This record gives sequence, structure tokens and C-alpha cells, in this order.
Amino acid sequence: MRKRDHNVLTNTASLLICGLLAGVVVAAAAFPAVAMSGLAAKAGADTFGELPKEFEMARAPQISYLLASDGKTPLATMYDENRKDVKLADIAPNMQKAIIAAEDHDFYNHNGVDLNGVVRAFVNNQSAANSRQGASTLTMQYVRQNIAYSATHPQDVVAATEDTSARKIREMNFALQIEKELSKDEILERYLNIAAFGNGAYGIFAASQVYFGKPPKNLKIEEAAMLAGMVKAPTSFNPTTKSGHPQALDRRNYVIQNMVTTGAITQAEADEAKATKLVVKGKRAPNGCVQTNKRGWGFFCDYFYRWWMQQEEFGSTTYDRERRLKAGGYTVTTTLDVQAQDGADKAVRKGLGVNSKAARMVANIEPGTGRVRALAVNRNFKLDDPDKPQNKISSDPRKAAKKIRGSYPNTVNPLISGGDGLAGYQAGSVFKIYTIVAALEKGIPLGHTIDAPQQFKSDYIVEQGSPAACPGTNKYCPTNSDKKAGGVLNMWSAFARSTNTYFVPLQQQVGADNVIDAAKRLGIEFRVPSEADWANNKAAAKDWGAFTLGVSSVTPLDLANSYATLAADGKYCEPIPVQEIKDADGKKLDIANPRCKKAVSVEVARAAVDAARCPVGDNSRTSQCGGSRTAAHVKYNVNAPVAGKSGTTDSEKTASLVAMTKQYAVAGIMADPDWPQTNQQMKHNRPDGINPPVAEALAAAMKGKERINFTPPGQKAAQGEMRSIPVVACQSVDSAKNRLQGAGFQAVVSSSQIQSSCPAGTAAGTSPSGRTTKGGVVTIQVSSGGGAPSGDATPGG
Repeated sequence: MRKRDHNVLTNTASLLICGLLAGVVVAAAAFPAVAMSGLAAKAGADTFGELPKEFEMARAPQISYLLASDGKTPLATMYDENRKDVKLADIAPNMQKAIIAAEDHDFYNHNGVDLNGVVRAFVNNQSAANSRQGASTLTMQYVRQNIAYSATHPQDVVAATEDTSARKIREMNFALQIEKELSKDEILERYLNIAAFGNGAYGIFAASQVYFGKPPKNLKIEEAAMLAGMVKAPTSFNPTTKSGHPQALDRRNYVIQNMVTTGAITQAEADEAKATKLVVKGKRAPNGCVQTNKRGWGFFCDYFYRWWMQQEEFGSTTYDRERRLKAGGYTVTTTLDVQAQDGADKAVRKGLGVNSKAARMVANIEPGTGRVRALAVNRNFKLDDPDKPQNKISSDPRKAAKKIRGSYPNTVNPLISGGDGLAGYQAGSVFKIYTIVAALEKGIPLGHTIDAPQQFKSDYIVEQGSPAACPGTNKYCPTNSDKKAGGVLNMWSAFARSTNTYFVPLQQQVGADNVIDAAKRLGIEFRVPSEADWANNKAAAKDWGAFTLGVSSVTPLDLANSYATLAADGKYCEPIPVQEIKDADGKKLDIANPRCKKAVSVEVARAAVDAARCPVGDNSRTSQCGGSRTAAHVKYNVNAPVAGKSGTTDSEKTASLVAMTKQYAVAGIMADPDWPQTNQQMKHNRPDGINPPVAEALAAAMKGKERINFTPPGQKAAQGEMRSIPVVACQSVDSAKNRLQGAGFQAVVSSSQIQSSCPAGTAAGTSPSGRTTKGGVVTIQVSSGGGAPSGDATPGG
């Protein structure tokens, strides 16, 4: 308890004596050589009169805790100083009594300045036979450390701890001041929370955890005495070192005996405590993303860190933001879903270890909130030790020639989310979804048909002689990867088969600039400067013919979020790694709220998802997916309504897959981050390919979750305006073609003939017959004669 009435001197007398004797008594107590100087008294008195009148009590740096989305599973800790403030009620009385016994016997009996102690130190320090004594009270020690923590300039820190009489005088002045403002218990609480205990432990909470693995309220006598003894010299009395252990033991026993002197414990209790073997853990608290709770969580932690560093709410400069993170005492509940993260981490490492040149990178994001649920890659998140490097020589031949090491098995590069010069990877045909969205926004329905040849001569201009150009021209001429004509396809079947010569003409029809705009609205960022120039220049964007085939670099996180936007009925949400942030006082900050906006209409989003069900083995509402699926096994593995798309680039330098349910969107890319022009082929369905980890990561996240079906699109988005197809049987092919085109259809002539009752060489009928989408493709079937009518092959019309 606070004892306001003191033995001899009142506060006023204390101030007077401090002012008059500061230059002699204080200097002599702390600095005997100075006491002999005739200038000491004058200097001391002058300095005292110039001291600031107010003392600001700053909060010492606090450790920040990162938790998983359940709000209890530790993810990581961030700190410059491992400290967490606790109330005095949560600190064992043993500890309170021990620190008083070690540092300030008269703590409850003085006004912040122990003048009796000053005189004792003065007398003692004049005798060469005695060891030096100090005269600092616990209150003065608290003042000294508080000044250091509130400093805004390194020189202020030096001034707070330098060996001068001026510093002592300042401490006395402020100690007297705060003794008027705070109770003794409040001062003791603040002192125990600010004191340094060595091994990276600051404050009693961290110290009791580091050395004994327990909260401070459970400290025993011998444990409290050891900790109290350390604050005098944490390095010398370090019990975890060979040289410091015996000194720590002696110091502990000294404090225990002092506790008898102060009446805190009995001699019997002291003897029992001193007989207890000194055993400590000495384990520093993990710090930063290289020391996450589980080895696979470092990439997510790093993404959180980079996100934090971009938030201006935490400071106007990156220095301010980092300082607040590592000193602000925040409790951050992140979006990391333990089940989803562990499943993804296991999946990316299965069949492809950390020493592989190929990186499997998987991101999982929640539609409708933007919350990032998992980030995983088959790498170790750690710095490679330059003295004992583990990383292999780079796969890039130019770097290998210089003996430059690559990023495997160890890296801290943001492989999944991008940044620090990492722009992403070409993802291939997964980009075709953006062409579907742009077409739907133009009123072109999913049922829109195009006759897809093996090679399509587009209107896009490329460099003449380029491999992408038609021979002898400067026209962009894409081909299909299976080297076959696609035939007449709609968006469902073309997306299922990933037919290039369907999507390039579709993009040409709706405008490449509109496709790029759709991609940007869904969440695709363009981190390569040249690509950003194209994407942000409408005139240049119109000529980007290969965009629909996924030639732009993208990160797995952006890719997952763009598909998640569609799964959320067109609501785009900025990717975010936090669910809740509380400051050191437990106040919740608004910055963790989802940041969402409408990107595309509900009907367009639902229609795009309906088409995306085809490639991954699910069925669209109309079941018009066709027989070929590029990643049909996903539906079986996930066992839920699912949508998505696979993608491959030229020469299979990268491979990608997106798979999503209503709850999660998972995107994976397999590439060589060290050498984009790798000669290694990235596969899909093999055990060491990209498809298995994406499907398995989604299946793991969905374990125990409700199976929610996608809402199908309406008739207009699915089939558009339906029109009757004219009957052209037995007409000449040219006449039939003109009539179909006049009715608003795209007429093509079949390369084969069928038997019909119509004369050979005339139109036998059409496919389809009856009704189809306005503007769609209608194939004219050619008669070989000599047979019964086929389809609508009836004379007349």
C-alpha cells in the first residue's frame, strides 16, 4: 500500500535538499571523482533548475501476437522486445517482494528519492575499502527506463542512461513527481513490466515465460528471486550460460536472504528455496515469420507482414508501421484457416519435395470476404545461411555460370502473392474465363456457337515472321494444343475442351480491351511494367490478341481471388489476411473489415461459373459441357459442386489450375521461379503435377463443410435470344448459306456429306435444326444423295 506519511522529510523538504545537495551528495554517491570538484554543486543546482517540469509516462514496446482464424491457435509473434504488460494482481506476491528485496528495501517508505540511501552511498563510496553503492530507487529506475523508451532520437536514449550527475538529478525530480501521481503499487507494476531480464525477455510476463515457461502469477520464491536478481545485470547473471549460471545462483540466494531481511519470508522458507536446484529453460520467444508455429505457415505470415506494411492506418512511413507492429502489443486474429492451411501445405509437398526446381504454389481465398485462408508452396520459408548454404545452384544457366544459388529449398521471396520484383507467372487458359465474362456483358450468351478450326487467322497484328503469325503474314494465328479442329462449340464445351480457336475469335468479337477490363475488375493486377502499359492503354489493349490465352503474368493469389469474385455472385473483395485486430488495450480496430465492391452483375457471374463447372468434371445447368474435360477428376476428389479451369503455356513451362466451391477458391501454379524459360515441363495430372495439390487442398478445406450448389443463370444469359432456323433442305449450298445468314446466323458448310433424298451436292439439312441462339453457328449438311431424308432435309422452303 501507498505510505504517504514519511519518516522525516516531506516532499517539499526532499525537493529543497535535492536542489541544494545535488551537485555534491548525488555526484559523490554515484561519481566520487566528481564530488571533489568545486564546480559540482553549482553545475548540479543549475541543471536542476533547468529540468523539464513534466514527466511523460510512455508505454514500453509490447509484443504482438498473430493467431489463426480460430482466435486461439498461435501463428507467430512479432517484437523488437519480447514484452506483454500484466496487472500487478497477475504477478505473484513472491515476485513483488523479491524485486523490492533485490533493489529497494525502503520502496514503500520513501517519496521516490531515498535520501538515507543517498547518504549511505556517499559515505560508502568515499572509502576505498568498500565496493561502490548506488542510490537509485525503483521509482528512479523506472524513470530512467521510461525516458529511454519515450525517446525520439538515439541521443536521447544515451542521455537517459549516461553516467552524469545531471541524469541523477533529473531522475530524482521526476521520481518525486510521479510519486504524487501514482500509487506505490502502480509504480511497482510499471517497473516490473518495463524491466529487462535478458535473453530477449522484457517485463515480468516474458521473463517468467522464457525462463520457467509459466505465467508470472505462478512464480515460486526461488524463481522470483532469480528473476529479481537479474535486473541488476542481465548479461552477467544469465543462468543459461556456463559463466553466468553460478553467478545467477549466488545472486538468487542473495535475494532470497534479503527477502528474510525485509520480512517477506521466513528463514525456513529461505533455506528451502536456496536448497532448490536452479533449473531454467532459457528459450527465447519465436520472433517473426521465419519462426512460425508450423513450418508451412511462413509464407502466409510474410503475406500478412507485407499487407501490414502497406496500411497507412499504422503510420505514414514504413518505419512507423513496422515499429507499431513490433512494439504495439497487438493481438491479430488472421484469416489463416488451420484445416485449409495444413491441407494445402501437405498437398504441395506430396510427391514433390523442397529440393525440386519446380515450385508448386497454392492460394486459397474465401469468396465474398476476400479472406485469405491458406498460402502454401513446397519451399522452406527461411533465409539460406550464407556461411552454410543449403540452396542449390540456380536453374538459370546464366546465374549458374556465376555460381549464384537459387531459391530452393529455402526462400523468403513472396512466391505466391507477388512483390519485391516478383510479378507472377503465365497461367495459360485459366484466363479464358475473362473472355466469357466480357462476352456475357456484351449480351453474348453461353450458348453462342463458333466453328473453331485448327488454326484461326485473326485480325490482330503481330510481327511478321513471328511463330505466332500465319506464314507470310503479320496476322496472329493461334492453333489448338491438340492439333485438331474444334468444330462447332459453345462457351460450355469450348471452355471444357479449352479450345483456343474458339476464344480468340470470341475475344476479337467483344474487344480485347473489354476482356482486359473484366480481368482487372475481377482482381488481376499487372505487375510487369510492359504488360501494365498494354493493359492501361485502351488503344494498345485492343491489339492484345493472345491475352485470352493467358500470356500475362499473374500470382496464384490474384488468380484465386478473380475466380472467387465470380463465386461470390460478382462481388470483388480485396484480399485480406486479418479478421480482427485489437490494440494493447483490447480496443478493436476497424481496419480488419472486408473491403468489397460490385465488379460484375450477378447474372454474368452466375453464367460464367456455370461454364466453369464443365472443365473440372461438374455439369452445367444445361449439361452442354461436351465429352472432353481438361480436369475432370476435380469433381470426384472434392465431392462437392465445383467450378474452375486448368491452364498450360507454350512448351509447358508453367501449369495452372483453379478449383472452387461456394466457400473456397483455390488456385495453383507450377513454375520455376528462378528461371521462367525453364526447359522442364510442368505437368497437370501426374502425381508431381499441379492438379493433384489444388484438388487435394480444396478437398481438405471442404472437409466437414456444407455442400452448397451454385445458382444457375437465367435463360437469357444461358441461351440468349432463340430464333427459328430456316429450312434449307434440297437448296443449293450457296442459296442455303445466304438464307441462313439473312436470318442472322453464321453459316458454315460441313466438309463431309450425308445420305439424304436431296440431290447430291445440295443442302441435306442443318445442324442444329429447329431453333438456336441468335447469331450462332448453323452448319449446312451436304447431301450425297441416294438415301432417305435426314434431319430437316425435306424439299421446298
